[in-house]
Amino acid sequence: FFLFLSHFRSRCFLSYSNGTERNMLGRLPLLSSSLSSRALPRSSRPLSRFLSSQSEEPGNPISPETGKHELWRDGIYDHDNEPKVMRRDGSFEPIEKLRGFINYQRNPEPYRDPLERVTDWEELNPTSEDVDLKHNEVERKVQAARCMDCGTPFCSTHSGCPVNNKIPEWNNLVYEGQLREAIDRLHSTNNFPEFTGRVCPAPCEGACVAGLVDSPVTIKNIEYSIVDKAWDEGYITPRVPKVRTGMTVAVVGSGPAGLAAADELNQMGHSVTVFEREDRIGGLLMYGIPNMKLSKDTVDRRVDLLRSEGIEFVTNADIGKNIDVHELRSNFDALALCVGATMPRDLPVPGRDLKGVHFAMEFLTKNQKRLLMTRDGNIESAWSKDEFINAAGKDVIVIGGGDTGTDCIGTSMRHRCRSVTNFELMPVPPEQRAPDNPWPQWPRVYGVDYGHAEVTAVFGKDPRVYSVMTKEFLGDDEGNLRALVTQDVEIKDGAPVPVPGSEKEWKADLVVLSMGFIAPEDYIASQLGLEVDQRNNIHAIYGDYRTSVEGVFAAGDCRRGQSLVVWAINEGRGVAQKANEFLEKKRDAELGAKDDFV
Repeated sequence: FFLFLSHFRSRCFLSYSNGTERNMLGRLPLLSSSLSSRALPRSSRPLSRFLSSQSEEPGNPISPETGKHELWRDGIYDHDNEPKVMRRDGSFEPIEKLRGFINYQRNPEPYRDPLERVTDWEELNPTSEDVDLKHNEVERKVQAARCMDCGTPFCSTHSGCPVNNKIPEWNNLVYEGQLREAIDRLHSTNNFPEFTGRVCPAPCEGACVAGLVDSPVTIKNIEYSIVDKAWDEGYITPRVPKVRTGMTVAVVGSGPAGLAAADELNQMGHSVTVFEREDRIGGLLMYGIPNMKLSKDTVDRRVDLLRSEGIEFVTNADIGKNIDVHELRSNFDALALCVGATMPRDLPVPGRDLKGVHFAMEFLTKNQKRLLMTRDGNIESAWSKDEFINAAGKDVIVIGGGDTGTDCIGTSMRHRCRSVTNFELMPVPPEQRAPDNPWPQWPRVYGVDYGHAEVTAVFGKDPRVYSVMTKEFLGDDEGNLRALVTQDVEIKDGAPVPVPGSEKEWKADLVVLSMGFIAPEDYIASQLGLEVDQRNNIHAIYGDYRTSVEGVFAAGDCRRGQSLVVWAINEGRGVAQKANEFLEKKRDAELGAKDDFV
């Protein structure tokens, strides 16, 4: 690491517009004060900070009218040519990449306005029709130019990107305007960039080297701009394998891990069938992530492509219940379990059984099914009340943070709830990295997600309440939830401890439990006799993916525990490699047996 710092420092003494030298490592205390004081030579410690805030910059190159870098054209007849772009020093020059991370400012593509988007279920990201928000080709090139050609791209390592996306490479291709090559490079490591570009929290940006001294590159924006443009231009087409191996694979579960495994195995020439217990393909992508974060048309588009490439999909197939798992295993050469971690963490306090207390995934899934029923032409009067949890006009409390908690907040807002509050057990995160959270780890810092912004825009305050735990749910005479009681907590020796006398009652008509997931449902593992680990996940070593039963593999959340979509894709690709090795040996053994018989 110290060698890296030395290399990085030698490349960062660059002259700025006034001719003075600025050391870009001047902001290294962001790593941790103790590390930076040990790692840097004494002579470098007092050097000036580099562009630490907008107020210290010579000029803000972002136009307040367009939300993009200011442009300038020399003449009235050159509108077909690339304009000059305003730099941080106020000058207008052609776009260049050598000093892009110095000359240009981070400018992520904004979400649609909160007051507009809470009135619909469309995606948060602007479409091509939102010309005031959507980045154009010039701004995308400017943002790609900020990728600094660092010696060691931590964004592509496991600390930054679990699928090891070749981020500097496709950033450079975007800068060069080579879209077809960019989507090929993106697909070489990531089967579904249109999913990760929308729902991934972007640990790559937390590990970006530019983020050490300034703001990170807008990697997530660039990723989904590549894939969306590639779809629009017709660059993503079916790749039907020319040769089939004759081997068959059953993939159980059609979430990101299952789809990635199926895609890889199909391209290897195996015949793949994906079994999904729900009525639609996509798993978490279809029913666990709400429409405003990931349009279901986007999911269906990719599934249709996989189907056209030869993958067979079977819905309403609950393996271990309405389809015998042993029969499935006997009919296929290999079995890959990608069933996710679907058992939610409960809150066993008095009043838990009151009507109005629901798990997050139950709330989100029923809402998404209602939306799909509407899209498919089912009239509202045909909906069953048991199939929909309505937050309209209710005081909603979401217990637990994270992405799922935010999704529950956003869903409640679109239901027109009366109020929404979000309880978090831990204290407020710091504004900057703590000493025990150095770069390139994911920054555990305070942030405002889309749901929090929507609540603030509508109700005038952030919905989050920190350092609080729920003691009891209170109901009325008919068994309906009417309130809950909380108690403040403080952290002692790394654990939350209740504060005596801090009890408080909160009015609530609907409580959504969003406290994560603990394990996969066990009926498949128990019927197959699979070993499980101490957390009741299916036991299979990472990188190997073999379970305790020959020919049965496991990947994704059912193996590693609750995690990110990008980690599920990583494991889906990994299990496909190991299953392929098993299938090749099995095929060779069968061919050898036939030769011996002859």
